[in-house]
Amino acid sequence: MSVPLWGLVIFILWTIAVVVLLLTVRIRHLAAGGSPKDFGTANDESLLWRLFRVQANLVENLPLYIGVVFLLTVRGVSGLIIDALIVVYMVARLIHSAIHMADLNPVFRLMSLVIQLACLVGLTALAVF
Repeated sequence: MSVPLWGLVIFILWTIAVVVLLLTVRIRHLAAGGSPKDFGTANDESLLWRLFRVQANLVENLPLYIGVVFLLTVRGVSGLIIDALIVVYMVARLIHSAIHMADLNPVFRLMSLVIQLACLVGLTALAVF
């Protein structure tokens, strides 16, 4: 299996792991007497809210990555540069999620997002041209 497809597997498994973690935190929240209304309350100090945002962000970005993998696969584009960009993208994607979950400085999250977007643009250009 190609590196872009392995990246897709990692992306999917990471998304599933975040959903499982989110469900666990939600169940614990309810078991401790919390309200379901808290699930939709924006509060960056709440792990519940941050996990919800991480999960939403993963779901928002997954179609972009799938599109790039589709283009690369259909066009038969591969090589070391492609593989390196995929690895950098996936590492930045995982770091982005971890920074968000840990409630670290959002500047680092922005930096990882910029890296991800640069990788996607580069991969798309390599797939098309």
